[in-house]
Amino acid sequence: MLEQRATLSDVADLHVKALDAEIRTLKIRRSVLRVLANRDSSTEEIALINALARLSARERQQIIDDFVDRAFAGVVDEDAALVAGWMRDLPPDLPEDPTSEQINAWVELAELVGDDGFRQTVRGMVLSGEDDNRLEYGLNLRPLVLEHAGAALSRGIAPESAGARPILKRIIPDDLPAEETAALIMWLDMVAEPRVERYWHLLSILKGQKPSPPAVPAFAWVLAALRAHR
Repeated sequence: MLEQRATLSDVADLHVKALDAEIRTLKIRRSVLRVLANRDSSTEEIALINALARLSARERQQIIDDFVDRAFAGVVDEDAALVAGWMRDLPPDLPEDPTSEQINAWVELAELVGDDGFRQTVRGMVLSGEDDNRLEYGLNLRPLVLEHAGAALSRGIAPESAGARPILKRIIPDDLPAEETAALIMWLDMVAEPRVERYWHLLSILKGQKPSPPAVPAFAWVLAALRAHR
């Protein structure tokens, strides 16, 4: 400023930005400590939580991108590309003052995508969708499953019971050929995967959105009913 290479306003603005960055770092540290205070963590878990919480937005996105790239590698399909885009949709940054729930969600999400078994599960679903293009069918089936199977669950109707037959008929036609029924059972077996639903749930928490009600129990009901009655 004395050398007239910057004005007082320029210098003050730089200080504000530096303080903003420091305040944000302190808020994240506070959120991390709040999480640690409420869970019985090992030394390894403490180190993991601190490391993940301090990652930059670009570094966090890279973790998700690496997972999606490996799960969708070599798959050329419009539906698959759409789902891959949804799975990459991580918020650009943690909130300035993240909640304990959001810190926990990020840590759990990072652990989930680092699980090779989970990646293989997602890849199996992706490859299955490429073979029979069942994504559109699944989107059409979902509201029927949630409406009818969800109601059956709330009423305590077991999928193996006689009372499940008419409910199943409202979701899956009776005249569905045996070969298609077998393929549907295989597909539902993959769809009724709690960890995949948990992935979407965690993304919603990180975005500050209310997660959708769980759909896996309703799909699992349909799967069990199909196996029992078809």
